[in-house]
Amino acid sequence: MGAGLSGAVIGRHLAEAGHDITIIDGRDHIGGNCHTERDADTGVMLHVYGPHIFHTDDEEVWAYVNRFANFMPYKNRVKTTSQGQVFSLPINLHTINQYYGKTMRPNEARAFIASIGDQSIEEPQTFEEQALKFVGPDLYEAFFKGYTEKQWGCSPTELPASILKRLPVRFNYDDNYFFHKFQGMPEHGYTPMIEAILDHENITVTLETLYDPAMAKAYNHVFWSGPLDGYFDYALGRLGYRTLDFEKFTDEGDYQGCAVMNYGDRDVPYTRITEHKHFAPWETHDDTVCYREYSRACGPEDIPYYPIRMVDEKAMLAAYVDLAKQSKNITFVGRLGTYRYLDMDVTIREAMDTADTFLETVQNGIPMPAFVQDLL
Repeated sequence: MGAGLSGAVIGRHLAEAGHDITIIDGRDHIGGNCHTERDADTGVMLHVYGPHIFHTDDEEVWAYVNRFANFMPYKNRVKTTSQGQVFSLPINLHTINQYYGKTMRPNEARAFIASIGDQSIEEPQTFEEQALKFVGPDLYEAFFKGYTEKQWGCSPTELPASILKRLPVRFNYDDNYFFHKFQGMPEHGYTPMIEAILDHENITVTLETLYDPAMAKAYNHVFWSGPLDGYFDYALGRLGYRTLDFEKFTDEGDYQGCAVMNYGDRDVPYTRITEHKHFAPWETHDDTVCYREYSRACGPEDIPYYPIRMVDEKAMLAAYVDLAKQSKNITFVGRLGTYRYLDMDVTIREAMDTADTFLETVQNGIPMPAFVQDLL
């Protein structure tokens, strides 16, 4: 169930091993939230459900995606508009010097940031405490507080410190948002790549089709990449998600000069503007397409994006995991099926490992476990 990365990679892996695979999806296209398509008016390649930049240190995963698409070099360089100025993210030496009007060298900046951090916080418990400990109140207010309130719909004092586990602060001028060995974009978008993964004689894809539990009778095993709570018809309640609304607009030329511009001030209602032609810098377009992104609570009819995983969600998750472990002939996979936010490379890695586990258990006559990952 699901024609995104998880379903496509598992399906291809098992198809190559000789299994007959049926993949269904409720949407009218493959690719899940990675779906890309050309804008009819401008020709710009659109990341329809928000931008996806591929980055990984996993050589096997990098080789896998390059088997199905030609990846072009791409570095994600994010800017943010805050307090009337434009800064580079993640926070780096240029950001620090610009914000404080200084010309510090790396060691000076390191000592300065340490001096303004709240060292009375020994073990940060909340997002806010984590930020205050490591960057102090000024940078927290400028770059984290307002953005986080908009993104998550609550105060940073209510969010766990784990969301900001590795606070991205660099004491050099490197403004590459990621620091993985392999980074890039598929030349013609993600949807053609996933089409290529699904192009196998043992795979049948059916779109605009919702899963019915009665379907399982026709198959040896189901790999479910839909919402974990949705599989059980939300019997224990709905797990919490944030969703995104996109306001699309076009302009002539170059609208903002970069692919991603965050807006850290709380009084700006959107979290960022993405300009999609900059995600394919090897292409040339006279006009441009941008999306304003607004984050809000996810309703029953919305597309879930980010699992909240606060205390009440974790308790409900534990109950759903217990139900899942009692289920037969089904494995829950992907971002929705495991209620975790996953980068694309991790999604592919877990899909490959899940398929290998299935093949090993089938060969040895052992029942396939309901979960491969430890979700709690």
